Amino acid sequence: MAASPQLPKPGAVIDTVDTMSNGKRHQEPISQTSILPTRPRPNVDAVSKESLPPPGHALTGKQEHYLKRELLSQQVDFEITELASTTALQRFGAPFRSDYGEVAPVDSDLPILRFIFVHHVRNFPFLDQAREKEFWQDKLQVFLELFAQKHISSSEDRLEESKRRKLAIKAKKLVELMMVSGIPTASGYEERIRFSELEVVDRGAQDQGLLVNAPEGNAINGWDVNVAGVRTTSVKRTVRYHQHAEFILRVKRSGTSDLYIGRRYGEFAKLHKRLRTELPGKVLVPLPRKNRSSTASVFLGVGGDDDASSVSSVSTQNTGFTHNDSGSLRSVVGMGHRRAASAQPDRSSPRASGEYRREHVTLYREDQRVSLRAFLRTCLQNPQVAGSKAMEDFLTSNPVKLNEEEREDLDRRKAMDEKRIEEQKRFYEIARQRAKELDVYMERFRRDIVESNGLTRLFQEIREKERIADLTAEYQKFAEWLRIEVAATIYHLFLAEDNSPELFAQAKRIHSMIPYGALKQVIRFANPAMVMRGVLDLFLAQPLGTRSLAQRVLGMALNDGIRGFQKSIDSLVAKIDDRVFCEKIKSFVNADENTKNIVRSEAVVDGVDLIVAILKTEHIAPEPSPEEVGKAFNAYVAWNHAVDNVDDEMKAGAQLFAYLKQLLKMYTRQRDKAMMLSVIEESVTLQLFRDLFTIFYEPLVRVYKSANVYNSVTDFAAFGDDMFRVLDLAQRQDVSADPNQTVQSFIDLCARHQDNFYKFVHEVHVHDNGLFSQLMGWLEGILEFLRHGPKGGKLDMNALFQGAVDMNQIDKAAAIAEIDHLVKWQEERKKWHQDKTRQKMAAETSSSSAPGSATFRSSDFGINESDLADMNDEVDDDSGSESRDDSEEDADPISIERKRRLRQQDHLRRSAGEPVKPEVSQLKGLREGFLSMLRMVLAD
Repeated sequence: MAASPQLPKPGAVIDTVDTMSNGKRHQEPISQTSILPTRPRPNVDAVSKESLPPPGHALTGKQEHYLKRELLSQQVDFEITELASTTALQRFGAPFRSDYGEVAPVDSDLPILRFIFVHHVRNFPFLDQAREKEFWQDKLQVFLELFAQKHISSSEDRLEESKRRKLAIKAKKLVELMMVSGIPTASGYEERIRFSELEVVDRGAQDQGLLVNAPEGNAINGWDVNVAGVRTTSVKRTVRYHQHAEFILRVKRSGTSDLYIGRRYGEFAKLHKRLRTELPGKVLVPLPRKNRSSTASVFLGVGGDDDASSVSSVSTQNTGFTHNDSGSLRSVVGMGHRRAASAQPDRSSPRASGEYRREHVTLYREDQRVSLRAFLRTCLQNPQVAGSKAMEDFLTSNPVKLNEEEREDLDRRKAMDEKRIEEQKRFYEIARQRAKELDVYMERFRRDIVESNGLTRLFQEIREKERIADLTAEYQKFAEWLRIEVAATIYHLFLAEDNSPELFAQAKRIHSMIPYGALKQVIRFANPAMVMRGVLDLFLAQPLGTRSLAQRVLGMALNDGIRGFQKSIDSLVAKIDDRVFCEKIKSFVNADENTKNIVRSEAVVDGVDLIVAILKTEHIAPEPSPEEVGKAFNAYVAWNHAVDNVDDEMKAGAQLFAYLKQLLKMYTRQRDKAMMLSVIEESVTLQLFRDLFTIFYEPLVRVYKSANVYNSVTDFAAFGDDMFRVLDLAQRQDVSADPNQTVQSFIDLCARHQDNFYKFVHEVHVHDNGLFSQLMGWLEGILEFLRHGPKGGKLDMNALFQGAVDMNQIDKAAAIAEIDHLVKWQEERKKWHQDKTRQKMAAETSSSSAPGSATFRSSDFGINESDLADMNDEVDDDSGSESRDDSEEDADPISIERKRRLRQQDHLRRSAGEPVKPEVSQLKGLREGFLSMLRMVLAD
């Protein structure tokens, strides 16, 4: 009889490492001699097989974890929301003052934020020197409380997702991740839901990343588009004909055959302009510059001695490259682009009839073709652009028929695209193989870094050793790995992608424009700290108590904005022509926050627009007559009809409601500017700005001044010159076909300049006066919390749960059912996000990972990979919420509302099928006891 599985002892560690086999990731045990000094993790596989809690426990490992996560999420949500309160800092505890005396850590209403502030904000290098009363209490606390009193408009008032709210959502997720991963449970059985198939395989990501440059089979939002060829067309002007390049687009949609469209460069420019008109405010990828260069290539053909048989109208010519490898990838990829100007006379001997021969072909405007393809495909990544009328017309109108010569040109360019992808695969494979040879050393380096004080030892080594050659073996191998990484990055940016020629030209042009010599002398002889201090004194000085120059400048700009809003308000008031409506909206904007919240609640309860709730509420004067209330409601009905229907049947009646919505927005923005003006007028604002400058800017300037950073300007200029020289050679010259030499040329580039870069880092650390050592200590303090938890102990979720049951605060069976529902919901969410991730990768073709990029894992730093994936999923969900382009400021309100609802529908469509979080009621009875336990754990 087989022995029954044994539950692990609390805190037991089963050490595994991720390995790859047949394209799948699995875990294998590692020796106990290589165990990292991290917080013990239980064997979750054994526990997950048990549906019952371990002996002596009320909860299973999964129930423990997701109960802890739910309660922490509720507490973090409460604390982030409370930051908007004017009394939030008074309930923080030290170093902030309180009207109720000093608040002890165990009495803080915001224990999580207090812990983060005390341990990871207040002791940040620079800020650790700030004085408690002069800076934290008299300046920062006064400023933040003053800002909170102004009640700057919220997302609901603006009908948009405000930047502050988006920031609050991301901050909440980050704090929640930190607490969930950092604070362990006392039992040691805590476990999470795991799906091995959720992990993305690097090799598959690489193949998907290369697909983005494929000539076909890369459908983006329903469009499979390739700029497949280039032909020459003649256009008659006044007297004679002029020749122009016309780019041939191959367009395919689902269920249709290939369509070929001819477009000149000017028509791409017109498309860009039409998209800006049709989608105002949408950020579009810039149109590539016009590039008239051509690319020479070599193809194998079969034919007789008559060379004329291979000549076509696509500039096919015998450029006569001497080439000894018919499969040279350098002849067909971005890194092997050879211009016709670099051709040499053909000195090859005559060939026999019927033999394979090389055709030296100049592909007309090849770089332009590739850059325009990247432009189109990048535009199509946006669903709004892909569905626009301008894009549809551009990709479907006026199709053309190809002749035989043009089809040959398309075949040559398709072959070139395929060989370009093959070269990229070979390049990354060789680079990855070289990085793999360093795996043993990199594993030692990783373990050295992630263990206690690893970062401090690394920077201490940099401080003590003047050259890379003097470093220990592991650090030298790390430098070698970095060379491969940087080489692959340079290749990827400037040679591998469709838009690489455009990026290369821009970078080279910017590099040639920078006056490095003058910049070096300015940094060498100028005193930035004294210059900035003088500028601050000039702008912040308040002679005889008058307003400073900065206050005058900012005040003038804000007053101009206020006057501009007033002009719009006066115009709208005249159009509305109803004194009661206008005064009620103005009164609402200027009302206290409690009154506003009451009106907002009425709007939600009645299911009407905020404007309707404002006009009919009794909490804001003046009182409207029944006729006016009916008038407002009829305008609201007409508004909804006009938004939902494109016809103009009731648009005239909806115009009144549109004016009212605009008036609310104008009044709200005018008040915001007035509040910001009052904040700027406060003297504490100027004092806080001056102190922040003194705390942060001056120490850095002193470090870089004493480290003679100006010498590094020359080193950077030399690296730029060398890099562009290597890139030019890779593009223009026909070197060996062996990709090993290509890889080595970029690695050699990095090797030639690595000592100069190391000298810069070394000099900065030698003269940092301990600044970077403090910074590393600060980072390691965060890592220490994530790996080992707070010093105050662990959360005993079993004791919390059982205590609440014993005191009849919760019903045990109902509470267990709620926790199980939460676990099931989390499991279903993970599966849903897994499917969404696979669909996204298939549709958008994410870029390939660089060689060796998976050296470090989130678990090395104490962050559970499952928790990190959950946070990323939730942030992705929140990022799909509605947003508004600034260009919609003065647009038609009906069009704005129509777009807003379309964005909502798009978000609902993308979140279709997402599991809904179950309601919890019993677990609310645990909050008070959980808060007390959390205070004790975080009170150190």
